[in-house]
Order: sequence, then structure tokens, then C-alpha cells
Amino acid sequence: MSTPDYYKILGIVQNATQQQIRSAYKRESLKSHPDRVPVDSPERPERTRKFQEINDAYFTLSDPTRRREYDATRAAEEEADVPPTGGFSWSDFGFGGNRDERDNSQFGSVFEEMLREEGLAEEGDGSRTGSTGRFWALVGGVSGGAMGFIVGNFPGALAGAVAGNRLGAVRDAKGKSVYEAFLDLPNTDRTRLLGELAAKVFQSTMGR
Repeated sequence: MSTPDYYKILGIVQNATQQQIRSAYKRESLKSHPDRVPVDSPERPERTRKFQEINDAYFTLSDPTRRREYDATRAAEEEADVPPTGGFSWSDFGFGGNRDERDNSQFGSVFEEMLREEGLAEEGDGSRTGSTGRFWALVGGVSGGAMGFIVGNFPGALAGAVAGNRLGAVRDAKGKSVYEAFLDLPNTDRTRLLGELAAKVFQSTMGR
């Protein structure tokens, strides 16, 4: 099994800058995140696999030392023109522990950064990032709006969105990071929030 092309996975060129790598990770991780679909969706296993590939790519390329070693490995393979006996993965760098925990921690850090950029989160004490009223207003709005639409079509959606917005804005998440608060949400709310955030990130990317 040959070394995976992490540049292709992130949709970037080999001489991409660190900022381009980070921007690509934001875009691709949101596009493929398993929580973008229901828990019982047949798409979820493939999304999980793709999301792990994207996290592996970002983990490798976002660190200059790991990136140099990765580039050297690929160059040696191309020169020899013979596939290696083993694959290349993040564990080759001695990164132990649970892979899902690594993926969640990595995505959580960038997720909080994206929310701060959209004004949905703010820095708290130390390294913790707290959610804002806008964060909960958005969650409440999309949840209330969906429920209202089911009950009473458009008028119900409008009423539900207003009610959900008001309730979401006052929800207390003190003491939690915004990503911890996100993980505590029902899957349907996480799905909608990721969809809203993805739309903003994609729009920002297209506007550059």
C-alpha cells in the first residue's frame, strides 16, 4: 500500500502555505463530517472514513517536521517507483492513543476557531473557548424553526424560530468549551449547526 496523497485529500498543491492547509482542512472537514447526516444514515460509515483521512492529512501537513518527513517518504517512493510494503499513517510519527479522540480534539480546536471567526464563540479563561448568545440563538433558531415547520408549515416555522432563538440565547453553558457544548447537543442540532457553519465557510472561501 503506497503513501496516501494528503495534498490531494485536502485539495491543495504540494507547495501550499500553512494558512492554505488550515483553510482547506476547515472546508473539507465540514464537508465530510459524519454529523452532517443522521446517525442511522447509510452514508455515515463512508463519511467517517473520509473524515479520518482528512484529519490524518491535516495532522501530518500542519506540522513542519511531520510534513518534511512525509514529503521525503513520498519522494523516495517516486524515485524507487516501487510501492512500499506498508502504508504511511499518523502512527508512524509515534502518536499513540485513541484515533477518534485525536480526530475529535483536532477538529474541536479548529471548530472553535471557526466559530470565533463567525462571532459565535469567544475566548474564555485560559485556553477555554466559551459559546456566545449568538451560538445558542442559532442553535435554538434552527431547532425551533424545524419543529415549527413540522407543526404548522411556514407560520409555525416562523413562530418556532423566534421561540427557539429566545430560548437558545439564554441557555447556560458556563464552564464548558464551545465544542463540549456542541457535543452535548442532539444529533439533529449538531447536523444543522454544521450545515450553517459550512455554508459560511464555503461562502468565505469562494469570496477570496
